[in-house]
Amino acid sequence: MMLAVLLLFGQALSLAPPADWETLPTLPLPSSGAPTPQFEQFVRNEVQAARCVLGADRTTLDMAVLVATNGRVRRIVPRAIGCAGVEQFAAGIVLRAARDTIRPPSVDTWYRTSVPLTQP
Repeated sequence: MMLAVLLLFGQALSLAPPADWETLPTLPLPSSGAPTPQFEQFVRNEVQAARCVLGADRTTLDMAVLVATNGRVRRIVPRAIGCAGVEQFAAGIVLRAARDTIRPPSVDTWYRTSVPLTQP
C-alpha cells in the first residue's frame, strides 16, 4: 500500500514542469505551430471585452510541454498571463502542431515553446 502511494506521488511530481524553463530544450514544432488569424482575432476580442489585459511588453506566451516516450504530449503548462482563454487557445495550437510530429524522446521530457501574441 505504501509503495503504491509513493509511486503515485512520484508520478504526480513528474507532471510539474521544472522551475527554470530556460534550461528546457526547445520543442521542435512544424510551422503549423504559428498562430492563426482566428487566434489573433480571439486575443483582440478578449482584450476589447476587458477579459484580458496584455501589456505592450507582452509579445509571447511561453509554455512548458511534457512529451512522453511514445511522442504524445502529456501536458502543456502555459506561463500564466492572466488571460485563461488565450492561454487555453494557445495550448490547443501547440497540441495540434505537436500531434504526430514530435520525435519520441527516450524518457518523458519537458520542452519549452512560445506562441507569439499580436497586440490588439
